[in-house]
Amino acid sequence: MSEKIYSSQDAATPIVIVGHVDHGKSTLIGRLLHDTDSLQDGKVAQIIESSKKRGLKIEWSFLLDSLQIERDQGVTVDSTRIPFRLGQREFVIVDAPGHRQFLRNMITGAADAEAAVLVVDAQEGAREQTRRHAMLLHLIGIRHVIVLLNKVDLLDFDQTKVEAVEKSVTELLNKLGLEAALFVPASARDGDNIASRSERSPWYKGPTLTEALASVPSPASRSELALRLPVQDVYRFDNTRYVAGRVERGRVRVGDTVIIGTQKTPARIASIESWHTAPHVSASAGQSIAVTLEPDVIPDRGDLLHHADARPMEASRVRVRLFWLRQEPLRVGEHFRLRLATAEHAVTVTAIDKVVDLDDLTEHPGTKVPPEGFAEIVLSAAENIQFDPFTPGTTDGRGVLVDRQQRIVGGAPIIGPANIADGEKVIHPSASTVTVQDRERAKGHKGSVFWLTGLSGSGKSTLGRAAETRLFADGVDVTVLDGDTLRAGLCKDLGFSEADRTENVRRAAEVARLLRDAGQVVIVALISPLRSDRDLARQIIGDGFEEVFVDADLGTCEQRDPKGLYAAARAGKISGFTGIDAPYEAPGIPALRLVTGKDSVEAATKTLVTFVEDTVRNKTGARAQS
Repeated sequence: MSEKIYSSQDAATPIVIVGHVDHGKSTLIGRLLHDTDSLQDGKVAQIIESSKKRGLKIEWSFLLDSLQIERDQGVTVDSTRIPFRLGQREFVIVDAPGHRQFLRNMITGAADAEAAVLVVDAQEGAREQTRRHAMLLHLIGIRHVIVLLNKVDLLDFDQTKVEAVEKSVTELLNKLGLEAALFVPASARDGDNIASRSERSPWYKGPTLTEALASVPSPASRSELALRLPVQDVYRFDNTRYVAGRVERGRVRVGDTVIIGTQKTPARIASIESWHTAPHVSASAGQSIAVTLEPDVIPDRGDLLHHADARPMEASRVRVRLFWLRQEPLRVGEHFRLRLATAEHAVTVTAIDKVVDLDDLTEHPGTKVPPEGFAEIVLSAAENIQFDPFTPGTTDGRGVLVDRQQRIVGGAPIIGPANIADGEKVIHPSASTVTVQDRERAKGHKGSVFWLTGLSGSGKSTLGRAAETRLFADGVDVTVLDGDTLRAGLCKDLGFSEADRTENVRRAAEVARLLRDAGQVVIVALISPLRSDRDLARQIIGDGFEEVFVDADLGTCEQRDPKGLYAAARAGKISGFTGIDAPYEAPGIPALRLVTGKDSVEAATKTLVTFVEDTVRNKTGARAQS
């Protein structure tokens, strides 16, 4: 049987199109494809017909808006990859969305781009999303940026006005260490300076957009770099074990000795296999292959195969540049999984070193990262992470953070190992190999925390214990964390000052999170009078936090006074008692409100149990009033 070399083909050059919503990205791409004869037969007629139905002139953006929702709402909801050719050179155009709720797609859409076209409405200038996208280009490492000043026809192609916009965008990019390769004044709708020079801007002597794209440097070959072959999976057929993966960089040949992951076991490449083809003697960057090893060692998914003389970096603490996607702030102490190529590592945020102010793009120390914010943070793992530091224009070090529900919550390129500061506590939380999904399947429900808040005497503990009994009888793995029980043990060193109350809430939330992570349903019965403290609990617990307001007015609670605390407070024997001389801040919009001043314990318990069951068993539920 003949053997052959497994070599990579000339790759298309990815170009990402970014910019503020309504600045004309989709229109630009549609016009670009039309003007370069890249459309399929009948597409233009289809666009004309679609535009007429909506009472519009020809709308080039309809080429990309393949979903009806996009046409109806006038937005592009996902990144789109479009093969495209200029002469003998192939490109892939990536249309990344510009409105805030879909920035997540841009991380994956723009990650492998060699260059970017930043579309700016010449009349509006740089807007919020322009700054965010420019910052993301900086984060991802795209350095070749073409700025298309669109809708210049609205400025009557006035050179002075165009140059003023160019100056402001240049200042924005310079703050990020970016420099525009060039500015192209254009009208995507009318085709000015897209594929042909516009007669309406005789003062512009630069290239058209297509000429600018054709001059983008070709992707550098990664085949000459050090070998990196992340293991995707291991298969066994008959008596042979195959290690499958994609060569991210470098070359590998039959007979090479490679080192396997952090276990550092050496092995020889016995063969390079491919389905339905002859065996190969060599493979290079970009190729998906399966290799057999001698001796027959068993790598794990995520292990990195590399040559002994060119090892990746290893560290259990890494510094990353973060683009935060979640709608709640990120704080120190939160736990995620870091996906890096095919590897996954349980990590904890142990430091937030710098946060970017998007208004002026300056960096400053911070204690949290705002929604859709940028920062430099430190992640710690229980084991060493193998990586190559992030390098612009490559896939090296490109990580993402994933939450418990397997949702991407942040882009996290690794820029290097993080040193340990003098006196710093070095903590490496261990991670369970039992997944959230495994626990849900075993228990028949998901883990959640139901945080019962209300005045002393409102009935929190009574309802919590009654619900616990019924839920347990229904097969729910449930635990109650009662305020007095916690203060008798875990929190017995705390008093009732505002700081101690906050610490009491923090400890309860941390315990509730651990139990939730173990798949349990946790009912917390805690006065927790301040909204800020309950917000802290929500932040610590994250997914699965449900706030339940046990609502009984002060008069009712004081009349009940089951522990005699109100009487003691009125007599001056207790100070700082919630409802008497310390405030209680009721929830604004709780997940559930139980009016225990009116309803019976039986009725309120039934409502709570139903709400918990609907929530943890993924039934259709709604915010409710008792």
